[in-house]
Amino acid sequence: HDDPTMIRRLEKLTNTNVQKDVHFDDKKILSLFLSPEALGITSDDIDGCPTGTLGLPELGTDFVIQMLVDTKPTKIADLVRIAGLSHGTDVWLGNAQQLIAEGKCTISSAICTRDDIMVYLMDKGIEPQVSFDIMEHVRKGRGLLTYKDKETGEERQEEDVMREHNVPEWYIWSCKKIKYMFPKAHAAAYVMMAWRIAWFKVFKPLAYYAAFFSIRATAFSYETMCMGRDRLDFYLAELRKKGDAASKKEQDTIKDMRIVQEMYARGLEFMPIDLYRAKANRFQIIDGKLMPALNCIDGMGDKAAEAVVDAAKQGKFLSKDDFRDRTKVSKTVIDLMDDLGIFGDIPQSNQFSLFDGVI
Repeated sequence: HDDPTMIRRLEKLTNTNVQKDVHFDDKKILSLFLSPEALGITSDDIDGCPTGTLGLPELGTDFVIQMLVDTKPTKIADLVRIAGLSHGTDVWLGNAQQLIAEGKCTISSAICTRDDIMVYLMDKGIEPQVSFDIMEHVRKGRGLLTYKDKETGEERQEEDVMREHNVPEWYIWSCKKIKYMFPKAHAAAYVMMAWRIAWFKVFKPLAYYAAFFSIRATAFSYETMCMGRDRLDFYLAELRKKGDAASKKEQDTIKDMRIVQEMYARGLEFMPIDLYRAKANRFQIIDGKLMPALNCIDGMGDKAAEAVVDAAKQGKFLSKDDFRDRTKVSKTVIDLMDDLGIFGDIPQSNQFSLFDGVI
């Protein structure tokens, strides 16, 4: 449910309504699937990423980005077909990808969703029930089977019927390779969701990044990502050196870092965490910059972050010791916060404050 949550948060942040304000004929949005130029940056600004789709649901992974490069979509219908291909099994790799590369079909004619098969075969003149049955067999990974002809009662091969109706051999070959196919309605729904989020990415960038880091980021780190582009690039390069040896957490960190890198490339910035203004798990837009959430401090869990927010509402922290007593945040995290300058000029102990009052 992250995508509907994202959209709802984006609507609140920008006082917009996606039903009224986001249109599906916007050429800038469509261009994101071919280039990041609509974001005001180039591929070189984001380590060579050829599209502007990083962070978009379903269409921002390395796997799908390569699909976009291979297919070069020019309309929403192409995106729906790509979403179908990316969610199927043995539909793209070793199948449609190869056929498109060989020039035997295009993104518009390849088998991308289960519905494509039935509609295509009916257009070829094959009776609806047989077309439906072939679609069902293929989308479940059963290949092309035999069936009983209603008029003659004889057993017939589905692929023979397809040849009789001039279905090309590459199409028959493709059907036999498929193990699972996605329904077109689901693919269309995913693309509509991604398109709406892409609109905010292009036209309301601060809101987009605030919502993304609050909802979709899984390994965001204040220490490595919010201290400027140079520090981010250093840590990102170090993690990328690990290649396939990178842990799951490190892979998630790289994903989040790439979105931060894109944000910096667009000229947007973070502001330091303010103990009295920061939210527990929500990034905020303040004075044209993003203030990170407290829970992106390494070691600061959601409960501890909420405790800090609650304690801050009760009044100023007299010292770091006072902060620890009121929030129960661990010494390790407090030391890190101190190193990051989050405490500002708050003293270690409130002992002197007490004596100052007496004097």
